Amino acid sequence: METISRNAPEKKPARRFKITSIEVLCAILLIAILGQSWLQRVFDVPALRTGSTVFVAVCVQALPFLVLGVLISGAIAAFVPARVLEKVLPRRAGAAVGVAGLAGVALPGCECASVPVARRLIGQGVAPAAALTFLLAAPAVNPVVLVATAVAFPGNPEMVFARFAGSLATAMVMGWLWAKWGKLDWIAERALRRMPDVQHGSRWKTFAETARADLVEAGGFLVLGAMIAATMNVLVPAKWFGVLGEQIVLGVLVMAVLAVVLALCSEADAFVAASLTAMPLLPKLVFLVVGPAIDVKLFALQTGTFGKSFAMRFAPVTFVVALFCAVVSGVLILGGGA
Repeated sequence: METISRNAPEKKPARRFKITSIEVLCAILLIAILGQSWLQRVFDVPALRTGSTVFVAVCVQALPFLVLGVLISGAIAAFVPARVLEKVLPRRAGAAVGVAGLAGVALPGCECASVPVARRLIGQGVAPAAALTFLLAAPAVNPVVLVATAVAFPGNPEMVFARFAGSLATAMVMGWLWAKWGKLDWIAERALRRMPDVQHGSRWKTFAETARADLVEAGGFLVLGAMIAATMNVLVPAKWFGVLGEQIVLGVLVMAVLAVVLALCSEADAFVAASLTAMPLLPKLVFLVVGPAIDVKLFALQTGTFGKSFAMRFAPVTFVVALFCAVVSGVLILGGGA
């Protein structure tokens, strides 16, 4: 009996079917194909046609830059060890801030990717002031973002220089402020622990996983931002934005708050800002400088990575500094943004 029971095949647990986003997407596409005629009749409304045109235009323009950005951020996470920056950064925190700010130009990444990279830098001994400067500079002054801004504003090349100046100034000012008044006690202990480098055999896997995760997350925010931009273009009368344009201070404040709430990816936000045609350039510039520096998703990421004590201090100061730097760069480069 024992021999029979020992040789008896073990019953494998029944595999449970799990519905993923792929199945949901396929079902939606199938429904859309089958009900194409009915959907055309339902959505044949001028306002919906206008909104869908704006939505598709924003997504199509921004998607190539978004994909390029997440591929670069995945490559950085997998193939660029944090110790590379550690070796090139000066020992003195004040000087390291300047180098880290310029490093953001050479090592691009989206906001979501810059938070774990900054944590890795701190964990490997880089001065927190330099790591936080890189956190703010990388998603805002890298070539992908600047090229995307140039494409979104083809008739206003000065927007590229104004965005670069305002964003770089924001990153470096925050780094210098942290070097002078920041305290390690504000950063959670888990963020200060030394983190191991990616193993050689798993680099391609890390690259693929990082790029996929960033694309899914950032793509969702892009779609959300495009939907909101399309809705605003349809539902909000153009004269309202004209009023904000005439009340420049109110327009600047509204666009700064909007940047925090929308939480767009830095590779895509220029196209959303450009779609608000009735808004002057200065409020748009504020939107582009404030968004990559601090928004609701960045606050959540910073809280989870560095701790609540850090985020509650860092986020409000970053908002004020980014708003100030954006306005100054706009006045100097755009001539007031008229």
